[in-house]
Amino acid sequence: MRAAIMTALPTETLEVVDDITLRELAPGEVQVKVAHSGVCHSDLSAMQGTLPSMVPMVLGHEGAGVVTAVGDGVDHVAPGDHIVIAFSPPCGACAYCNERHQPNLCLTGTMTMLMHQQFMQGDTVVGSMTGCGTFAEETIVPAMAAIKIDDDIPLDVAALVGCGVTTGVGAALNGAKVTHGSSVAVIGCGGVGIAAIQGARIAGASAIVAIDLHEGKLERAMNFGATHVATPDSIDAVRSEVTGDDGFDFAIECIGRAATMRQAYDLIRRGGVACIVGAGSDDDILEIRSREPFFDEKTLVGSMYGSVDVREDFERFLDYYRHGQLDLEGMITQRIDLDGINDALASLGNADVIRQVIDF
Repeated sequence: MRAAIMTALPTETLEVVDDITLRELAPGEVQVKVAHSGVCHSDLSAMQGTLPSMVPMVLGHEGAGVVTAVGDGVDHVAPGDHIVIAFSPPCGACAYCNERHQPNLCLTGTMTMLMHQQFMQGDTVVGSMTGCGTFAEETIVPAMAAIKIDDDIPLDVAALVGCGVTTGVGAALNGAKVTHGSSVAVIGCGGVGIAAIQGARIAGASAIVAIDLHEGKLERAMNFGATHVATPDSIDAVRSEVTGDDGFDFAIECIGRAATMRQAYDLIRRGGVACIVGAGSDDDILEIRSREPFFDEKTLVGSMYGSVDVREDFERFLDYYRHGQLDLEGMITQRIDLDGINDALASLGNADVIRQVIDF
């Protein structure tokens, strides 16, 4: 079958090949015909080495499709079911999944996915990004990663829920816990940032300020619920206008750089919440003076995978879509086939791009 694989690190391009095969399906696994896959900045981060990866590897971690086969012991999905693939699923048995009610932090699920290998190229084992490998026509995933959805949901918009939408909407609703009537700043207006803006709107925020370098992205942000826009140069004036120099109640950082994380912390008021969503690199250090947390009583919180329980929140977010509260179709600004993957990756910083979807 066809797939886009990473053969070197770091690299700027993937190799589209047609000789990838799947190993045999094992107990506790699900085989999926991938219908659509989102192209996420995390794929580019893997190519750049920011996110630890191996080669060769099939990239892609944001996908939806149709179950074609299930292994022994799998009873929550069956052939013909529509599913979204969760790149960091809960195992359902550990303390994070049960007592702590933080299934997004389940290390068993994360490690199971990271060690999952389902692809072959001849006699060579080919890895898969976070165990998903959605830049391929078919894949095999651990059963815990196959989240069943209703058949009436279009699979192209469902694919976005696998990562970007869940990360952004979940960060607003679950991570930051945006409150009704509050003021919110969202730093970075790519796919995750646009989702965070929509999450803040769903939460009932009265003022949502979108911050980005690109004027085109700021214009698009207004279509998804932003009430104000600002560039890094103009944000101080906009903050003064919106909050009267008090600072925002919430700031959500969707870029993954220490400088913008620090900016999120500085933008919030005393007692406010800065929620970090972007995945940064190990050598990019965020500095906070030791007096600041005590004196300002600000909360700095991370949000891994939208702080969600994919078993419940995927369906909750799709319900928002059903009822017109969450615009998923509008987030798809470009459709490509697998041959266009390298152009799509190169254009991720383009102001006109929110989310690109591979149609298989």
